[in-house]
Amino acid sequence: MAPSGTGSVWRARLVAALPGLVLVVIGVLGFLVVYDSVRERDDLWFTDDAVLAWMVAHRTVAATSVLTVVTNLFGPVVLPILVGVGCLWWGLATKRWWEPGLLAGAMIASTVVSSVLKALVARPRPDDAAMVVPGVERSFSFPSGHTIGAATLVLVGGYLVWRQWQEGRQRRLVLVLWVVVSVAVIAVVGGSRLYLGYHFVTDVLAGASLAVAVLGGVVVIDRLHDLGEQSRAGSSA
Repeated sequence: MAPSGTGSVWRARLVAALPGLVLVVIGVLGFLVVYDSVRERDDLWFTDDAVLAWMVAHRTVAATSVLTVVTNLFGPVVLPILVGVGCLWWGLATKRWWEPGLLAGAMIASTVVSSVLKALVARPRPDDAAMVVPGVERSFSFPSGHTIGAATLVLVGGYLVWRQWQEGRQRRLVLVLWVVVSVAVIAVVGGSRLYLGYHFVTDVLAGASLAVAVLGGVVVIDRLHDLGEQSRAGSSA
C-alpha cells in the first residue's frame, strides 16, 4: 500500500489536471463524432455540400477580398511568423518564457496533429469549381489546418493571459472577453475557408474540436507545472 503522503500527491495532481483532461475528452469526442459522420457519410456530412453551395452562390467582391486576407493571415506562411515574433516579444518583455513556450509548443502540436490526420484520413478538397482560386489548395482537406491553427492561438493564448489575473471581477471580464474573441475568430477563420471553397463544414468542425483538445493538454501541463512550483516553494520555506 502506498504511503498516505504519496496518495495525497497523486490526488493533488489529479485535481490539478482534471479541468484540462475534461477539455481533452470533449475535444477528442467532438472530433470523433465529426470524423464518424465523414467516414459513414451521414449526419453532419449531409451539411457539407449544401453549405458549400450556399457560400459559393452568395459571394461578393468585397467579402471575397476581406476573407482572402483573413485566410492568408491565418495560413501556414504568415501565422507561424506572427506567432514566433509574438512569443519572442512576450518572453523578452516579461522575462518569463513558460507562457510563450507553451503557446509555441501548442501551435507546433496542433500543426503536427493536423498534418498527420490529413494524411491518415486523406479526404479530397472540394471541387476546383467551388474554389475562389481553382487548384490553389492541393493538400488533403480533413481537418482544416487554418481552423485548428487559429483556434489553438486564441484558445491557448487567451487561457495563458486569463490565468495571470487574480480572482475578482476583472478576471471574470477577461474570461468573457476570451470566450467572445475565441468564438468570433474561429467563426471568421473557419467561415473564410468555407466561403472561399477550400473546405467543408466538417473539416472546420474537426479542426475546432482538435484545438479544444490541444487547449486541454496545455491546461494539464500548466496546472501540473504550477503545482510543482508550489510544492518546491513550500519545501524551501
